[in-house]
Amino acid sequence: MIAVRIFEITFPIFAIVAAGLFYAKRFRPDMALPNRLNMDIFIPCLLFSALIERGGISDLFGGLTLAITLVILLSGLLALLASYMFNIDPRSLCPPIMFANAGNLGLPLVILSFGEVALSAAVNCFIVCNFFHITLGRYLLNRQSNILKVFLSPLIVAVVLAVTVSLLHITVPQTLLEPIRMLGNIAVPLLLFALGVRLIDIKLSEWKIGFSVALLAPICGVAIVLLITPFIDLTRLEQGVLFLFGALPPAVMNFIFAEHYNQEPSKVAAMVLFGNAFAVVSIPMALVYVLPRFG
Repeated sequence: MIAVRIFEITFPIFAIVAAGLFYAKRFRPDMALPNRLNMDIFIPCLLFSALIERGGISDLFGGLTLAITLVILLSGLLALLASYMFNIDPRSLCPPIMFANAGNLGLPLVILSFGEVALSAAVNCFIVCNFFHITLGRYLLNRQSNILKVFLSPLIVAVVLAVTVSLLHITVPQTLLEPIRMLGNIAVPLLLFALGVRLIDIKLSEWKIGFSVALLAPICGVAIVLLITPFIDLTRLEQGVLFLFGALPPAVMNFIFAEHYNQEPSKVAAMVLFGNAFAVVSIPMALVYVLPRFG
């Protein structure tokens, strides 16, 4: 039954998120170091091993990348219009609508929905979304940002290294690849646990803007996906992955950037946290559509 399948997909995700939330309520852990380790070591290892082992290099230059790019840019356009309609600073509203949680939720959601065969597509979504987030997203918040520094980030270095190794037809020995893979396996559970820890910061005073974005982000994403899919050459698997990508809530990094650049961090935090909390509803709804068609 479809309901059982949805439960099998969503339960591991939300169980780990809940574990992070309950642990945080009891111990209030400082996740700065684990999150830094994840961004600097574990996620780059996951990207490198997935691209090398699953031949995901060619996907970076295919239709799925184009589709993800269009979803991000068109979502930004809709968010810009909404910011003017509702008198909200576009620098606060646009990034949470544009940049989805392709890491914390996207990676495990795609893998649990379609199996390990979809890992390269999930990684593709994560790479493209994060590339635009740390380049265009930073530029939206600070026009003086040094975009060149982005290409020195561990995430981009891991992707460039994997692309180089693939293009040069270099075989990475399994003895070397195995520890890289093992480090990468830490990334997804830690992403989910960290998301649960972050949920303790929800402020009910900002519930209106938070709930509005919780609805607006997946609606915009899904609408754009349905609009562009007929015009882009995608496999059935890629179409399913793209739909789930469109339904994702805002990325947690939106709050980190807003806090760093002092761009209404409390409002952005509400958008991110309410959006991710609402994923308990929006993700199963997306799976109801995806699984019978692409599962």
